[in-house]
Amino acid sequence: MDEAGNDCQEKERKSTLFATPAAKLAESQKKAEKFAKEKEAHNTCRELIQCTALTRIIYGNEHWRLAQALANLAHSYLTLRGLPVQAMHHANSAKYTIFMRRGASATPSEERGEILSTLMTIYYTLGVANMMQKNSKESYLNLQTAERIMEELKRTDWISTPKLKVSERDLSVAFGRANLQNKKLELAIKHFEKAINATVSAEGEIAPELINLYQEVAQIERAKKNYHKSIGHLLQAHSISLNLYSKFSMEAASTALLLAKAYASTGEEKHIEVAELYFSESLTAYKEVLGMDHSQTMKALKEFCKWLAHTGKRKKAYDLLKESFKPQQDPCSDFNKQAAERLYIMGCICLAEEKLKEAYQLLSECVQIQSTIYGPHHGKTKKIQELLDVLEVVPAAHKETRCTKRKQGAELSCTIPDL
Repeated sequence: MDEAGNDCQEKERKSTLFATPAAKLAESQKKAEKFAKEKEAHNTCRELIQCTALTRIIYGNEHWRLAQALANLAHSYLTLRGLPVQAMHHANSAKYTIFMRRGASATPSEERGEILSTLMTIYYTLGVANMMQKNSKESYLNLQTAERIMEELKRTDWISTPKLKVSERDLSVAFGRANLQNKKLELAIKHFEKAINATVSAEGEIAPELINLYQEVAQIERAKKNYHKSIGHLLQAHSISLNLYSKFSMEAASTALLLAKAYASTGEEKHIEVAELYFSESLTAYKEVLGMDHSQTMKALKEFCKWLAHTGKRKKAYDLLKESFKPQQDPCSDFNKQAAERLYIMGCICLAEEKLKEAYQLLSECVQIQSTIYGPHHGKTKKIQELLDVLEVVPAAHKETRCTKRKQGAELSCTIPDL
């Protein structure tokens, strides 16, 4: 059995070794598609680099198929690995190749659709990569070119219809984000709504892609202070999260947190209870999925507690923060900037409650951590140290009592940042 297996592997090795470049190219293309579907970014790019090298061997440096291979590689660097600089480099190489190729005017009609499809991939990649680099003008120009090419592909009856890497939804989302970056909020909403409609038409009303789209529209509506519209979109995103994933999932946790913040932003008393409900739901889900010590769980905890403190529920906020410091095996697990931030909030709550001794102890622990992480001269460390210096001269800070004394006009309080 072992010998048979070894023979099989040897035959496969020899088959690969003596395969023609064209056969190797077909195999690498197949592998790249498989890895891309599985979101294996590194393996996808590795196979696409192989495809580029083999295409250059087969077709030379001035063939449109080399431009296509480079465009595919650029698109993968952008969408799978989030590397705009590398994406722009390969996309520009593809662009140069496709425009400088020989015999461009004599291109067979069955290849023109493929060339236009490649150009659309190039311009879309350049558009999004420039947007990620905060180059708004170049981004918009490239996206407009990609849009014109897509329109031409839609209205022409090509002999060979190419398989597009960029969909109308992708292009609409890119335009939405570009307009958002340029603070053109109405145009951004228009493009995001177009993307939502395209997604619903293609994949139904609970497609996973809709979660992010509804969140992005909600973000814009919140920026315009249309809080109720923002909440409506986030309710749709949360509903899809609960439909597709469990209640204790990252998706449900993140959409619940956004909903909590949206309800909190209205400032309406009738929304206090529902905001608290979603804050609690989000924190519970993050705890279940990631554990109490994870940075995202801690972020949800801090936002919840800041909001509770602002709404007068200081005891509940304090209790939640205190509970997060349960005894742990690793004594250094609570010696980090997140622990310092929690101690600071707890200290602020104690100052608001005029419990100066407890506030002094908490802020002393906080400044000790801050000093170790940032250094004693960092702005964050100095800010808390100044508050401690004021507390130092107040007798109540060293006794079990309450006091609202001030020294040299400095009020014994600290501000918890807004959400």
